[in-house]
Amino acid sequence: MTMQLITAAASPFVRKVRVLIRETDQLGDVEEVFVTTMPTAVDPIAKAANPTGRIPALVRPDGPALYDSRVITRFLDARVNAGLYPERDLWDVLTLEATGEEIMTSTVAMSYEGRLRPDDKQWDGWLDAQWDKVLGGIGALQARWMAHLNAPLNMGQIGVACALAYIDLRHDHRNWRQGHDSVAAWYEEFSKRPSMVDTQPE
Repeated sequence: MTMQLITAAASPFVRKVRVLIRETDQLGDVEEVFVTTMPTAVDPIAKAANPTGRIPALVRPDGPALYDSRVITRFLDARVNAGLYPERDLWDVLTLEATGEEIMTSTVAMSYEGRLRPDDKQWDGWLDAQWDKVLGGIGALQARWMAHLNAPLNMGQIGVACALAYIDLRHDHRNWRQGHDSVAAWYEEFSKRPSMVDTQPE
């Protein structure tokens, strides 16, 4: 019996799991179940898999469902001994992955602010503060993490690429590439990977 990944195409948290599945040749073992869910209207399938209703969630036939993207990616990596969390550089890879997660957290929050809150209740100062966090993360990638981004494939790279792709999807007008030429060049090449192309939201 296959596992089920509760997913939504636009979520960057989900996409990093979907990229890993393709990079580690586990598509035959994981059925992708697409749902439409929002903080204000949680899909019942997502709620059944994760008590908080958040995605991604991985439903397993032989154990409780797993949730939080970093839990799921560690599980799937270990399941096939893929090596995307290399022991030699584990803490660096985890920190790089966390940087991508923090960028996702801020940009998804910005999207919700713009899409779900009435215009008269949106707070530009809060949006700007979230964008400052995003720029802080990308600035750190540019200044400190390029060697790790250019290393053999690891989960940190996948997480960062999915975070940057989400900015292009929802916040492209903010021009994150300005002043981050090395990150932009790396992302341009990484986004050509078949796993990234196959999971690109429409």
